[in-house]
Amino acid sequence: MTEIHETPAGTSYVRTPEERFADLPDWPYPAQHLEVDGLRMAYVDEGPRDGRTVLLVHGEPTWGYLYRRMLPGLLAAGHRCVVPDLIGFGRSDKPTERAAYTYAGHVAWLTSFVEQLDLRGIVLFVQDWGGLLGLRVAAEHPERFDRLVIANTDLPDGTSMGEGFMAWQRASQAMPFLDAGALLQRATLARTLTGAEVDAYRAPFPDEAHSAGARQFPLLVPTGPDDPAVPANRAAWDVLEVWTDPVLTLWAPDDVVLGRLQGKFLRRIPGTADQPHQTFQPAGHFIQEDVGDQLATAIVDWLR
Repeated sequence: MTEIHETPAGTSYVRTPEERFADLPDWPYPAQHLEVDGLRMAYVDEGPRDGRTVLLVHGEPTWGYLYRRMLPGLLAAGHRCVVPDLIGFGRSDKPTERAAYTYAGHVAWLTSFVEQLDLRGIVLFVQDWGGLLGLRVAAEHPERFDRLVIANTDLPDGTSMGEGFMAWQRASQAMPFLDAGALLQRATLARTLTGAEVDAYRAPFPDEAHSAGARQFPLLVPTGPDDPAVPANRAAWDVLEVWTDPVLTLWAPDDVVLGRLQGKFLRRIPGTADQPHQTFQPAGHFIQEDVGDQLATAIVDWLR
């Protein structure tokens, strides 16, 4: 039976049993925890504390496990890798009411995470919702960030995301069970996940009570001009459009949802000029699964 907890502010939440994360393939990293709004937020923090900090932010419906093919290369190069599980995902607590999840709330949770760890000189890697959140945090706190690495994401400001995204949004609300493992496999083009890897993506979501955040995320994307997130996202673009620190894009153009958007960042962010941008084929939306080791090499070479 699922045990329901409650924060001091009255938010009901569940916590995925730890045994579901036991013996995951290629994931030897212990979870650390901090508290945001009475909720336990899990994260991985590996590598030397005096190494360059690489903050890797996942999206929907994944968790830090998505970065297991990138971490070995980044750690071998001497970097400190910090990988949070967003609230509602992975080993972090999961509010049970979908209304508990808002775009602004996710930004606030991630901001609190960065501030509590006092991360500075950050090299930020974002993909999917990692970009919608991470780019907002970077734009609102640029003094903490040195470089950005952007992969298959967007920072929408009230305009259409295209039919590929709208089809996913409709499907995410219609499917009777949000099978994260199956979704990862369908959006991965270059490799076939093992059964154990598929189960690792299913691990955070044993039932619907644990899936509220994953269900709600697609509805929070600001695809219309009246969405409450639009003003803050436009303000973030105002910052990014004068951002001159180095920005690297690493892209999978075969991604049917966001594959066409690399040029948007190249046009709008000055820091992308004269950087060694790359595209990867075959690779799908979850580019970390398809070419994670190559992404790590590209970042290490760039930072070197």
